[in-house]
Amino acid sequence: MKKTVLLLAIIMLLAFAMPAFAEPEHGVPSFAEPLDYSDPANWAYFAEGDDKPADLFIICPTVDTRSYANSEDLNEKLKGRFLSALNDEKGIYSDACRLYSPYYRQMSIGAYTLGAEEFDKAKDNAYLDVAAAFRYYLENENDGRPIVLAGFSQGAQMCIELLKEYFGSTAEGRKLSSRLVAVYAIGWRITEEDIKQYPQIVPAKGESDIGSVICYECEDGTVTGSIIIPEGIKTYSINPLNWKTDGTAADSSLNKGAVFSAEGEPVPGFCGAYIDEERGSLIVTGVSTEDYPKVLDVFPEGCFHLYDNMFFYTNLKENVSLRVNAFAQAQQQARRNTALWIIGAAAAALVLCAAGFVLNSRRRRKNA
Repeated sequence: MKKTVLLLAIIMLLAFAMPAFAEPEHGVPSFAEPLDYSDPANWAYFAEGDDKPADLFIICPTVDTRSYANSEDLNEKLKGRFLSALNDEKGIYSDACRLYSPYYRQMSIGAYTLGAEEFDKAKDNAYLDVAAAFRYYLENENDGRPIVLAGFSQGAQMCIELLKEYFGSTAEGRKLSSRLVAVYAIGWRITEEDIKQYPQIVPAKGESDIGSVICYECEDGTVTGSIIIPEGIKTYSINPLNWKTDGTAADSSLNKGAVFSAEGEPVPGFCGAYIDEERGSLIVTGVSTEDYPKVLDVFPEGCFHLYDNMFFYTNLKENVSLRVNAFAQAQQQARRNTALWIIGAAAAALVLCAAGFVLNSRRRRKNA
């Protein structure tokens, strides 16, 4: 196992090695128009697995290590990296979901080292494409089906942005919220400020609540700040082993299987975990940073970010099916309640009509 992980780390290091960037003369440009999502070439997955009960809109994590801020050149090599990263997550969702995933001019890894103003421009550029792809999906593919949003790292960040824009208190937002199974925003953060400003962002409270956000970021307990959870910030998290939101420790026996590649076999009992109640990060127990290195220099020592999905793969996979089933049951119950209400209202109306008829008959007899 250690040899496999060491090989994985070397592959990641080569894939994500950061070259020196030449800063554009005028900094980060703002994109004027999104990509055309009526073009199949702009989709990594499109209606893949069309016999599934729910739709998955999944957003790729950061795979661009060469652009200064955004992937302005979505060439075939870069698209190959998109597919490789997505395929490593795909098995978590594919049993229960029909898959959609856009190529987008994502932020490069270098964008996360930029100043706030330039970073925001790069983020807006990436989100311009993601939002356009989601709009195309809604208008042309969804047709009222249940929706799962998912993403890891930058993908999770983009999911939160979609929640902010599309699932609010407008008529469309309420309609979409009624179709939302869950949001798997793994490897990002949701803060108290996010929730106060956007009440549609609801942290998951258990293993089967629907319409909520499943969020966590893995660390070893020594990290005080990172680009995912900056120092002084607390994130809402849920433990994917025991589905608790407090510091209750989950033993490794609850881990149904870590998976380290698309073709890899699950490794049951791989690690335990508990939530750091001060930072909100998920502290992984039973593994070391020597065996599972940070790989990327943008992360501090003790950060397990790259393994957020891998460590808990099978638990996540089972949870997606559980929430999709819970959503279907809630919809069935809502339909039954509506039918009972209609029957009850009709019965009440018949009783009132009958009572009125009796009263009118009595009045006519009395007057006669």
